[in-house]
Amino acid sequence: MRTTIDLPDELFRQAKARAALDGMKLKELITRYVEHGLRHGTRPSSAPRRRQRSELPVARPATGRTLKALTNVEIHRILDAEESAGDQSD
Repeated sequence: MRTTIDLPDELFRQAKARAALDGMKLKELITRYVEHGLRHGTRPSSAPRRRQRSELPVARPATGRTLKALTNVEIHRILDAEESAGDQSD
């Protein structure tokens, strides 16, 4: 398949020089590098990493620690207390 990619000039020069030194066409060199990267799962350091998903719901305070799991009864108790506190301030 034919495609077009934009490479920075310096990277293109390096790839072209490497291909010439290895006695191959630029197309062959790029194909090998892409195949190698896909086969070995290597990623450039600047590539975004996928976040690992956690089971929902997860709530984390600013400290990054996981909060204690609350039951529905505990959640309703907290909500009722907040609602009562809001009513008293009116």
